[in-house]
This record gives sequence, C-alpha cells and structure tokens, in this order.
Amino acid sequence: MTTHTHVLGASADIRAALADPALVPGLPACAPGPAGASVAWLRATVARFSSGETHRRRRALVEAELARVEPDALRRAVALGDGGGDVRVRVVRALAGALGLPEPDEVARDVVLVAEVYFGGEDPAADEAVGRLVARLGVPRHLPQRGHPHVTVSCGGEPPHPERACGARPHTPDGPDSARPALGAAPGDGGPGHTPHPEEAANLIGLLVQACATSALVEAAAGGDKPLARVIRENTPLRGMRRVATRATRVAGREVTEGDVVVLDIAAAHRTHPVPLAFGAEPRVCPGREHALALAEGLLGRPSTPFARLHHRTAPLLLPNAWDHASAAALAAEGFPAVGTTSLGVAAAAGLPDGAAATAGETLALARRLGRGPFLLSVDAEGGFSDDPDEVARLARELHAAGAAGINLEDGRPDGTLTPADLHAAKITAVKAAVPGLFVNARTDTHWLGVRREETAARLALYEQAGADGVFAPGLTDPEGIAALVAGLLVPLNVLHTPDGPTLAELAALGVRRVSLGSLPYRTALAAAVSVATAVRDGRPTDHRLPAPSYAEVQALAPPGRRGVTGRR
Repeated sequence: MTTHTHVLGASADIRAALADPALVPGLPACAPGPAGASVAWLRATVARFSSGETHRRRRALVEAELARVEPDALRRAVALGDGGGDVRVRVVRALAGALGLPEPDEVARDVVLVAEVYFGGEDPAADEAVGRLVARLGVPRHLPQRGHPHVTVSCGGEPPHPERACGARPHTPDGPDSARPALGAAPGDGGPGHTPHPEEAANLIGLLVQACATSALVEAAAGGDKPLARVIRENTPLRGMRRVATRATRVAGREVTEGDVVVLDIAAAHRTHPVPLAFGAEPRVCPGREHALALAEGLLGRPSTPFARLHHRTAPLLLPNAWDHASAAALAAEGFPAVGTTSLGVAAAAGLPDGAAATAGETLALARRLGRGPFLLSVDAEGGFSDDPDEVARLARELHAAGAAGINLEDGRPDGTLTPADLHAAKITAVKAAVPGLFVNARTDTHWLGVRREETAARLALYEQAGADGVFAPGLTDPEGIAALVAGLLVPLNVLHTPDGPTLAELAALGVRRVSLGSLPYRTALAAAVSVATAVRDGRPTDHRLPAPSYAEVQALAPPGRRGVTGRR
C-alpha cells in the first residue's frame, strides 16, 4: 500500500489534525519486550502513544498524579535543589520527590536512561531501568503481556519537547478508576494490601519521562529574561509533531488515506499565529503544562512573589474588590489574603466616570492608603490612564512604591473600541521592565464590550508573550469558551464572577485560576444603602437578613492610631 506524508503548518489546520480521532500518535517500531521490564512494554502501555478510550483512561491516571502536586511546590523544590548536573535529573528528582516516590535520585537516573530511547531506538540498559522503576513502585514482577497497538512508525519518533512534560488544570475523573489510589500516595493510603496496577505504574513512569523534556525549554530560555510564553513561541523546543492515520479522513482540505503520515509543523504555525501549540491543543492538551512551566521557572531562578503564588494553588484565587479603606479592611478581616480595587467604585465615589482615564489621582491616592495594609493589593488602573507605555510604567512604579502587589491593565477604551493589541502589549512590557515584581494582569474587553470576540485568544496570547503574569477576560461566562481559552494559555486565567454564571467550583474545574468580583460588592452596597433608606421612609421593616456591622466594628477597621472616639453614632 502506498502511503503519503502530509505537512501542515497553519495553526487552524494543526488544531484540526489534533482533534481528528483518525490521526493518532505513532508508536515507534521495535521488537516486543517483556512486560514490566522493557521500553517496548512501557510505550505500549502509556497515554502518550495511545488513542481513543484507552488514551482517556490512561490520561486520567496521569492527571490524578498531577492533581496531588501544586506547581509552585515544584518550582520551589527544583530551585532549592542541587544546582549542578543534568537538568533532566534535577527535574525528575523534584517531581519524583513531590509525588512521594522512594529514592528520587535513583528514580531520576533510571528515568533519564529510559528517556534516551522513549521516542525511538532500543537499549538494554533502558530496559533494565524500566524493570527497576517498576520494582521500586511495588508492581508484581510477573505481568500479563500487553499487546502493541496496530499503528507503528519508524524508529526515531519525535524528539523530546515540552508537550511531554505537559493542558489545563488536572481533572479527576468519575467512575471506578478515580477511586484507585495514586501510586505516589503515602504507605497505607491505598488500603490494606493495595498493589499498584501495571498500567498505573507505566503511566507514572511515562509522566516522569516526559518531564525530562522541560530541559529543552530551560536551555532555550537560559541567559535571558524573556517571558517563557515568548520563548515557546519564538524558539519553541517542540518544532513538530507526527500523526498516523488509522483510517481514511479529510483534514485541512486534504484527503488522507489509512497509513498516511501527517507532520504538524509547530514552528511554522508559531510564526503566523500567536496562540502557542507547543503543549498541544484540545483534546490532547498536555496535562502537566503548568507543572512544566513551574519547573522551568525554578531551574531558571526566576523569582515568584507571594501574590503570584496565590494564582497557583489548588483552588482559584477569589479576589474581592474594594473602593475605600473600610471596604478593603472589612474584606481582609474576613480572611481574604488579597483585595483588588474596583475602578467603577473608585470613580463613582469621586463623582467621576469609569473607564475614561479620569481617576489616575484617585486611584493612586487609594493605593497609598491601602498598600501597607495586612493584605496584598491589586490595583485596577483601567488602561494605565495613558497610551504612552513610558507613562504607564511610571504609574506602575508609583503604585508599587505605594505597596501594590499587582496591577490590572485593560485594552478597552472609553469610546467602546479596543486598544491595538501591539500597543497594549507594549504597555505590559514597559511595566514589567520598570517593576519586575509587580504582577501584571492583562485584560481584554472583547467579551465585556461585545466586540471582536474572535480576537480574544490571540490578544491574550500576545499579552502573555509581552510579559503579563495573568490574563483577564471579563464577560466570558460560557463554560466551553472558558475551557477553550484555558487550553491555549500559559499563564493563569482570571474571569469575572457573575451571579448567573458558573460557580467558583465550576470555574475551578474549568481551569480558571483567579475569579474577581469586580464592582459587584460596590453595587450591592449601594443597593443596601438605598434599600434601608427607602424602607424607613415608607414605613417598611428593614432587611435583617444581613445585619449591619456596629459602629465600634467599623471604627475598628481604621489603622491603629487613627481611630476616633468611641460612643458616637
């Protein structure tokens, strides 16, 4: 049978190919090996080289392992470890330790041996390393031989790349497999007599092998301070992928017959479209993407601030928004570690319009009142109150000097149009150059204003490549749209809470890392003030469902040394 090779280089075509179930990763051709003691068995048993329901089942095993490890813990672990030696060993050692595996140094050395031939080739030493890894995980030595998938490709496969250290925030599946204990769990977590399943062991080893690819990203980013998102686009460690057709299909206007090879030119796609594909695309987004980026940042020695770390916890950061000292202090007193400002609340309290670049003075004055409080402060600075990146950078320096930990910069304009994406990106770059420790949350108003929504993903990709630490898409409430956006991002996504939109738990499951309340608290407070006044005027009872704080409680919100005389009303 004659087969052909098809090369795809357009972003949309590559996404279509990755979503086509007829196109699957090819399994490197090799001789069969013993179960539990060969690279051949490992390849045939991992998610990386499988497809369909088998891939989904095996991917769920990997996601369950990753769900137990906070990315920031990996960043800290690899940064504190031995700074010398093979980067791959350092990466795997940190991940193995975080997963609770015994003897992480020995695990790392064996995994690196396996990684040398994982995508093609044969090596008896690597087979022996697989056997040691399986034994170390406590899997029985006599395993049933697994059959190889029927699709093979020539030895060599694809080179290691970040996709294999790789998606979205892990999701734990429902069903019988979700109850199976993670292999890295502490002794006894699996119940009396628990024995790891061979497929679990294989996919844990596969996860560790794929983590080795983080070294390629580290090498590409070393010696500079470019944002990792920009490095991945301009000098992607993954230049291509290969797929094999298991049946006839049509992709990118081409007829593809069974057995044809489809080469996905990732580097070419990155030259013409900003949304990165180095970590794949739906439905095969790399599940360890966030962990890989954290490992790379740790190895590169890039600092992380307390506010930035709030975006990389198990649960999303819920950021309530204040408009004066009392509202901010009251929120902090309820345990919120960070508080944002609301530009609408600040403007309305001053009798000024929101979004019209009219409140620079009021915004800076509020930051100076709040910046030394017992909470982390993020300031809504509209579009920076200027279209001059240098002026926006000067404002950022003043906000940071006042104590702000973050700044929110939007691309919406007062006339309902959008700032050109390259100009907004220039503002972000200028701010990060001036104040590297200030967390920049880059907002696009495509959904908020209801204009050019199709540009949302591309704009946010450009903003993260300009140096944004997080991105914000207010007005986006559709779960499918949120999930699709998360899949293409390398930095945390912030969305605006809406009463009729997804819940906080639902947003977390979609991969959202920050949820803002925006002007909702301010508008609710206005409604409460009007409600109590009109109730008294009209002879109706006031609403006691939400009791007001006492005079003394409000007085106590003032900073020590600035509290008034007690007993007044």
